[in-house]
Amino acid sequence: MPPNPDLIHIGSLKSWMAPECVSINRVPMRATIYPFPSAETARSLDREKTPWFQLLNGQWRFKTVERPENVALSDTALDCDRSHWDTVEVPGNWTLQGYGAPHYTNVQMPFPDEPPYVPQDNLTGIYAREFTVPGNWEGRRVVIHLGGAESVLYLYLNGQAIGLSKDSRLPSEFDISRSVRFGQSNLVIAVVVKWSDASFIEDQDQWWMGGLHREIYLYSTGSVHLADLFAVGNLEHNYTDGRLHLTVKVGFPRQPEKDWLVEAQLFDPEGKAIFNRPLRSSVYVGKPSQWPRLQVEFEEQVKEPRLWSAELPNLYTVVATLRNPEGREIESTATRVGFRSVEVKNRSLLVNGKRVLIKGVNRHDHHDTKGKALDRETMRLDAVTMKRFNFNAVRASHYPNDPYWLDLCDELGFYVIDEANLEAHGFYQQVGRDRRYADAFLERAIRMLERDKNHPSVILWSLGNETGYSANHDAMAGWIRGYDPSRPLHFEPGIWVQGVEKQPSEKVYDGGYRVTDVVCPMYPPIDRLIEWAEDKLHPDRTRPLIMCEYSHAMGNSNGSLADYWDAFEKYPGLQGGFIWEWIDHGIKQKTPEGQEYWAYGGDFGDEPNDLNFVCDGLVWPDRTPHPGIYEFKYLAQPVKVIGSDAGTGVLEIQNKQDFASLAWISGQWELKVNGNVVAKGQLPVLHTPPQGKERVNLQVPDISADSGQEVFLHLRFYAATGTAWCQSGHEVGWHQVSIPAKITKEARSKVARHDAGPLTLEENRDRFTIENDSFQLVASRPTGRIETLRWQGQDFLLDGPKLQIWRGPTDNDGIKGWTEQTWRPLNKWRAQGLDKMAVKPVSAKANRNQDGSITLSFEHLGACAASERALSHQHSYTITPDGGIQVENIFIVDQTIPDLPRLGVVLILPPGFEKLSWFGRGPFENYGDRKRAALVDLYESTVMEQYVPYIMPQEHGNHTDVRWLSLSCEKARLLVEAAGPMEFSASHYTAQDLDAAYHTYDLHPRAEVILNLDYRQRGLGTESCGPGPLEQYKIRPGRYSWSYRLRPLGI
Repeated sequence: MPPNPDLIHIGSLKSWMAPECVSINRVPMRATIYPFPSAETARSLDREKTPWFQLLNGQWRFKTVERPENVALSDTALDCDRSHWDTVEVPGNWTLQGYGAPHYTNVQMPFPDEPPYVPQDNLTGIYAREFTVPGNWEGRRVVIHLGGAESVLYLYLNGQAIGLSKDSRLPSEFDISRSVRFGQSNLVIAVVVKWSDASFIEDQDQWWMGGLHREIYLYSTGSVHLADLFAVGNLEHNYTDGRLHLTVKVGFPRQPEKDWLVEAQLFDPEGKAIFNRPLRSSVYVGKPSQWPRLQVEFEEQVKEPRLWSAELPNLYTVVATLRNPEGREIESTATRVGFRSVEVKNRSLLVNGKRVLIKGVNRHDHHDTKGKALDRETMRLDAVTMKRFNFNAVRASHYPNDPYWLDLCDELGFYVIDEANLEAHGFYQQVGRDRRYADAFLERAIRMLERDKNHPSVILWSLGNETGYSANHDAMAGWIRGYDPSRPLHFEPGIWVQGVEKQPSEKVYDGGYRVTDVVCPMYPPIDRLIEWAEDKLHPDRTRPLIMCEYSHAMGNSNGSLADYWDAFEKYPGLQGGFIWEWIDHGIKQKTPEGQEYWAYGGDFGDEPNDLNFVCDGLVWPDRTPHPGIYEFKYLAQPVKVIGSDAGTGVLEIQNKQDFASLAWISGQWELKVNGNVVAKGQLPVLHTPPQGKERVNLQVPDISADSGQEVFLHLRFYAATGTAWCQSGHEVGWHQVSIPAKITKEARSKVARHDAGPLTLEENRDRFTIENDSFQLVASRPTGRIETLRWQGQDFLLDGPKLQIWRGPTDNDGIKGWTEQTWRPLNKWRAQGLDKMAVKPVSAKANRNQDGSITLSFEHLGACAASERALSHQHSYTITPDGGIQVENIFIVDQTIPDLPRLGVVLILPPGFEKLSWFGRGPFENYGDRKRAALVDLYESTVMEQYVPYIMPQEHGNHTDVRWLSLSCEKARLLVEAAGPMEFSASHYTAQDLDAAYHTYDLHPRAEVILNLDYRQRGLGTESCGPGPLEQYKIRPGRYSWSYRLRPLGI
């Protein structure tokens, strides 16, 4: 069959490689509103209650061709036999339904062509669906809505070409009134081409998919109809009274007619009408040169409305009704509106006149089996989970999200940066300056604004991401500022010097005043933020600094989140930011053996690719939270203890909210001695006003404790009543205060002593053997490691302690499999040979002590590519008759290895030592630069439960500030007591196991228990995309002393 010429080609031009062609016959964008037969039904905002709506989601017939040119006339013809076509689910991505495969790249394009050209082999999907339009729609206007198509859409109905559309993240609507058959079967064909000129401006850090991935539906209006509704609830200068600005556009089929009327009424959150009588105005249809024409505009004061904010998302409803010249109601529509103001003044982003701290996260559309096709239940789950972890803001990265997502943000309370679907990362400076793309840039800004203009949650419009800065952006900004002055603008590339590639270390945040009202850098180091806040850089006295991306959450990450937070709270010009990002974009797959795992770039044979860089979220693909998200929840909690008189139990509590009091929060306290509860109670009812402080008296009793015991006051804050996003009793925050205790006794041993007679010592050239009636220790003379540790017939140790400086590399240490990253720590460490350090013996000796104990002393040198004397390790075991082993360590780190992954030892315990207890930070994993949320307490767990299944296996399960830990089997336990706070992790995987694995299925748990004891681990940082750990969290050359005690015990 010959190719179909109707839309695929425009003359000799291939429309999918013509940037100037952005649409054909597409209806202008409008707000997401639906036609209803009455004002009463419109108030419900429930599209299922109108007879003029029909959803077309579900099973569609489907086939593919290798190239767009291969779409034949018969493929779109009405009489084609499609019984042999496959079926796919719509919305959906064909790449996850057996056609082609997902492809992941970050910056680079997935093919080598230059814009606007794409590969000739360009998989093209052809969708077909039959539907029936109700007969009573005849004589009315019928529109088809296609929510999203990647990357270019061609539409046919009943064999006729309807239109073309580009922009895969915004809906395309087409008026099909003249082609539809009422009361009969109709055939819609959607041809979707995977690659197009639009792909170059949709080069976002996500999977390349393909297909119809958002919902499809029909709606019907009268020939004269409500075409659009623009409702803005602004505030007057007193930030108390509101002013409703309402623009209602009316569509006419041909020549406009006189005497049509529009009515409008505003309803409060309980459904009570605000105006005594509806606002009413006739539609002006006068001279075409005069404005406003074919619309009505209302402006009305609203006294003391309940304001909208992320904390108190009060929503009103506007209902507009169209009446014909006889006064008969023709149709109504409605939208929600929130009364709030957004301003930028004096280095602050103000909502309702108050500076708000942006506690935000970037969000992509992703589902681990459905790809970009998110159902409403998943979107609500995301929104509710974000609220439960104390987020108050979301950046729509890097495209407008589904309108239902914005409904959720309006309802539950989020500040949203709505971002145009623009990113040309692979051609950063080129495409933005390409005149052929000018219409596409402007269209994407206009259409985003027109669709989302009624959402009070949208507080900033963003001109896109990583597309350079050009006149195209100035045009976008000019249009937005003229049409919607109620919201400021955001554009990260604008803050840099125009025409120069980004080099943050050499520039100041001083650009783009035309295109951005906030300074919005990506991944700045904390010291640079402080320099800006202290005016050491260019003194920008107007704009606040809000990071559009920071704290890159790839794998075991989010180090120094608390250090960022400290800067936010200290410097008024710093107003928070958006963590990158919400979710790991893993795709669920199975090994041939049936083991499930999450796939990333390259796992589908996709070349080129950027491996697991797409797995960089705070939650796993199934929405399970990563441990790091608890650090954010703690820092962003609405209540903070800012002072205490710990001895009397008087606390000073601060309300960190901007608009709500703490009346919705209840609290409990517990007093713990070494992790054991000795007293508890309820917090008094809190009345703290927004940003206010309140002193509360807990009436904590006096506590006596033994020397060496620690007393902590634990505070837990809960939702006193249920909300739209949590039930009563949901924990919103927690805090811990160290309490001075009255010392009544000297420190006692944690365990009873069990002497079993004097110790004997045997030594030869290979080993030392120390034993008595109940105890035996055998240590290797060359290695200094314990080969046997037996107490009362039970083996406690198979090997160790062994010097360990290596860890399973985190994604921040370096991305395994990536080349050309020589600057990253992982590559430096490998070049220095830290992963293969050889430990060479220097000395070994035994000493009998006067108290009956025996000391074994060893010295070893760590040799690697960097130096034969890179690290000196002097360590000794002092063994007492009761089986206790005091371990002393001195590490001397040479200048040739200036930055270590960790500094400690590893011990191997026999199978069965699975039960784990510790007194230190927990319960979730924590590290030197990510531990503020982890309270010091007594915890019980298992070794298996310490495993954290990061998609790329890596270091995990660490605990800091540990006083002691024990590992138990059925009959015995090994107690480890630290002389000072130490770090530990217990696992069934070695550091080498984690290093060698690229997927979770590569890991096979060992029966033995691997116990890592560390003087310190290097901090996590965010160096996969951002700054590394701060200096205080690194391990530098120098001398380090560290000791602990091993005690084998019975149960």
